[in-house]
Amino acid sequence: MKIVGLIAEYNPFHNGHEYHIQKSKEVTGADAVIVVMSGNFVQRGAPAVMPKHLRAKVALKSGASLVLELPVCYASGSAEYFAQGAVALLDSLGCVDSLCFGSECGDIDSLTSIARVLADEPEDYRVLLRSYLKEGLSFPSARERALRDYLKDDSLSRILASPNNTLGVEYIKALIRQKSSIRPYTILRKDSRYHSDTLEPDGGFSSATAIRKLLLYSGSSLQTDRDTPYEEPKLSSVLARLEDHVPPECVSLLERTHMIRYPVYSNDFSLLVKYQLMQESRGTLAQYADVSEELANRMMKHLNDFQNFDQFCDLLKTKELTYSRISRALLHVILGIHASFYEEVTGERLIHYARMLGFVRKEKDVLSLIKKQSQVPLIPKLSDMDALTEHGQQMLHLDIFASNLYESVISNKFKTPFCNEYSHPLVIV
Repeated sequence: MKIVGLIAEYNPFHNGHEYHIQKSKEVTGADAVIVVMSGNFVQRGAPAVMPKHLRAKVALKSGASLVLELPVCYASGSAEYFAQGAVALLDSLGCVDSLCFGSECGDIDSLTSIARVLADEPEDYRVLLRSYLKEGLSFPSARERALRDYLKDDSLSRILASPNNTLGVEYIKALIRQKSSIRPYTILRKDSRYHSDTLEPDGGFSSATAIRKLLLYSGSSLQTDRDTPYEEPKLSSVLARLEDHVPPECVSLLERTHMIRYPVYSNDFSLLVKYQLMQESRGTLAQYADVSEELANRMMKHLNDFQNFDQFCDLLKTKELTYSRISRALLHVILGIHASFYEEVTGERLIHYARMLGFVRKEKDVLSLIKKQSQVPLIPKLSDMDALTEHGQQMLHLDIFASNLYESVISNKFKTPFCNEYSHPLVIV
C-alpha cells in the first residue's frame, strides 16, 4: 500500500483542499491519504474558524483516509516549528511514502535547492544573513536577500515571498534534517492568492481567507450583551454564495452548525488575553514562546490601550514584528506555552504520539499498517495516554487544555453545552 501524507489546516475546508487531496493521490500513485491537521488553533496564531472535528469530518468525506491532529505546540508555532512537527509525525508512522503540498511555483527542484541551503546553513550564507540582520531587516527579508546573494539567482530568493512556497521549503528542510525517506512532491496551487479576501467569480478555488471573511459577516449581528435578544443572521444568502466554493458536504455542515459551533475568531479570546496579560510582567512575558524582550516591553507599554485581540496585534506591529508573530505570541501566553517547553518535550524526539481525529471505516487497513510499523503510539482515545512517556503526556495535556479552552469560548459565545475534550468521539465515516 502506497500512502501520501498531507499537512493542512482546512480553515475552513474548500474546493482547493479537495483538489489537493485528489491531485496528491494522482501524482504520487498513492492508495491512501493521511492528513496531519492543526487542531483548534492554527499557525497564524489564531483559533480555527470551526472546531477540529468538523473540519476533519469534511476532509474524510472528501478523500482523506485518516486525519491526525498536529500537537498545538507545533500547530501554533512558526513555519519552521510547524513543518518540523508535522513532518516528524508523518515520518514516525513508518508507512508514509510521500509528502505532497501545494505551492505557488509548483517547482520541486527550486524549492529543494533553497531547502538544502537552509538545512545545511553554509558559512558564506550565514555571513550574508548576519549582515542583513545587522542592517535592521526582518528575518524573512534578511533571509531572502542572503539567499539571493548566495545562490546568485534572483528567482530562487523571490520564491520565499510567497507563503506556501515558504512552507514547502520548510517541509523539505525538515525532511532533510530528519533524514526521512519520505519523498516530497508539490502541485501548483490553482486557487486565488493566499490572502485574497474576496470570493473568486463563477465558483472555483477561493481562498480560506475570503471564506472566513464571509462567515464572519454572517455572524456579525451577534450581540456582546447576552441579555439583549438578537436576530440570528440569515445564513441562506451566505450559503448560496459559498455553494460553488466548498464541497457539498461542507455546505451541509455549515448549515447544521452555524451559530452553534462556529464561527470562532481571535476577538472571541480578547478577555482571556487581557486577563492573562494583567497578571504578567515584562520578565515573565519574555519567557513565553515567540515573545522577545522588545515585544514584552511593547505589550506592557500598551496594555492600557488594549481593546481586543486584533486591535492589540495591530497596535504592537513594527517593521520587525509582524502581525502573525504577535498573534502567535499572544496565543502562547493564553495557552501557557513557554519557550523552554519545546526543549523539555522534544529533547528525546519531536513527536511522542499520533492522535487520531477520525478515519474512513472502509480504509481501516491504514490503521493496521500504522500499528504495525509506527515508532509512536497511535492514540484513538484519551484514555490511552497512560502508555505515553512523561514528555508525551505533557504534550498531550497541552492539547487537551487548548481544546477545552476553545470549547469554553464556543459554549459562552453560542450558549451551548460545554463539551469536554474527553467526550468527543472519533469521527468515523
